Amino acid sequence: MSDGLSSEMRRGLVTVAVLAACRTPQYGYSLKQKLDESRIEVNEGTLYPLMRRLEAQGLLTSEWQIHDGERPRRYYTLAPLGRELLPQLREAWQAIARALETLLEE
Repeated sequence: MSDGLSSEMRRGLVTVAVLAACRTPQYGYSLKQKLDESRIEVNEGTLYPLMRRLEAQGLLTSEWQIHDGERPRRYYTLAPLGRELLPQLREAWQAIARALETLLEE
């Protein structure tokens, strides 16, 4: 498969996955672990800029927290706009998957 096409597909998938994972508060490393556990591998050089971009777009919010004397961590959570958009993105992905499955079965 062309690296460009694969990259485009992954970019959309990772965006939806990050939004879905951030239904509960996540800091960068916890989010990466959650994605890895779901077999969605993304490197930090992609993940952190994506999180900041989604925050700039109003889809995520963030706040610094300190737990049990650990170093401060920036936790990201879905913003109201993200909560509104996520079900629409889910429906769109499901429609794409159904359409592809139909085409692949022909």
